[in-house]
Amino acid sequence: MNYSDFFSEELEKLKNQGLYRKFRQINRNKNSFPEAIEICDSSRRKIEIWCTNDYLNMSRHPQVLEAAVKVIHEYGTGSGGTRNISGTTSYHVDLENELASFHQKESALLFSSAYTANQSSLWVLCKKIKDITVYSDELNHASLIQGIKTSGAKCKIFRHNDLEHLEELLRQEPLYSPKLIVFESLYSMEGIYSPMKGIINLAKKYGSLTYLDEVHSVGLYGPEGRGIAAEQGVSDQIDIINATLSKAFGQFGGYIAASRDLIDFVRCFSPGFIFTTSLVPAIAAASLESIQIVKTANESRTKLKNNSDLLREYLTGINIPYINNSSHIIPIMIDGPEICKEVSRILLEEYGIYIQPIFYPTVPQGKERLRVTITPLHTKKVIEPFAVALDQVWSRLELRRTSQESKVTASYVV
Repeated sequence: MNYSDFFSEELEKLKNQGLYRKFRQINRNKNSFPEAIEICDSSRRKIEIWCTNDYLNMSRHPQVLEAAVKVIHEYGTGSGGTRNISGTTSYHVDLENELASFHQKESALLFSSAYTANQSSLWVLCKKIKDITVYSDELNHASLIQGIKTSGAKCKIFRHNDLEHLEELLRQEPLYSPKLIVFESLYSMEGIYSPMKGIINLAKKYGSLTYLDEVHSVGLYGPEGRGIAAEQGVSDQIDIINATLSKAFGQFGGYIAASRDLIDFVRCFSPGFIFTTSLVPAIAAASLESIQIVKTANESRTKLKNNSDLLREYLTGINIPYINNSSHIIPIMIDGPEICKEVSRILLEEYGIYIQPIFYPTVPQGKERLRVTITPLHTKKVIEPFAVALDQVWSRLELRRTSQESKVTASYVV
């Protein structure tokens, strides 16, 4: 086999399908966000970021920076090993205790990322629980899907947020058989909630565990930013909660929170945890500080909501098609990967607006989009010019507009 030809041909196929991805070098100065600097070859230019996961701008908070720097000076930049060898510090233990309390659980476990937390936790649960059947929402994140797939467990996929279809599938297995329902609280590509209470009721009815991904929810919703499960008063009824430190908390890493025995089970049996170097202590310390700040950040959460609502008003006024939801994620719909990339290119090169095109396999083919993620610093001063730029690009490329009556409304708070 000619391996070089194989890789080259596969990449060429991807390019012909319009699905090849290029990375841009973007340096975000903590003092100027949403303004940033793009570096291309030897040139530099100012751009504006509209697709960040640093939802509350916590990566730039002076107290968080101070906490990280203090620990770096004291402990250095590395953790020293895996958790079971020499990579457990008081900062790791304190952070896990804080996260458990944050989600009203007995215990929590840190991972190098939320992706790893999902993949590793689901793999070991589905691998070790004999004859388990997994029920997975069709729009679940790749990390959830990979964890389920690699376990080899029986998996049934239910239509997105469809409780009737979920119950239909649950009825197909004996009531006494082990089951696990896997879903997200806020779907990142649509910005819509799941019918969480309905899923919990079905789990109780059919004797199923529940695994909830709160990655895009923690810090932003519920009392003290504890997530949508807390907002709906059901945190104690979810068996396993997964979330991240790298979005609303502005740091790095992921975790799960659950009962003490379940967490200990994953800690003892999951290769993705056992054989991975632990988080840098400075990151753990910064995360601890960030969580304390976020708990009282009601003003930032209000600004986030107001800025999101304002952008939706502008988009409605100029008939730009978007998924109308009540979250901080605003998907602007553009059918076709090439035209989606072209819109992104024009916005960047002619308006200095950076928003990455989203296409397959992140979203289904034919459902391409620009996913806008608002922060407290995306005020009217930048939102209005952003909307004007979109309006001009839409007219120039003669893209589909939509009327208020035909807008997709997706509100699944049950």
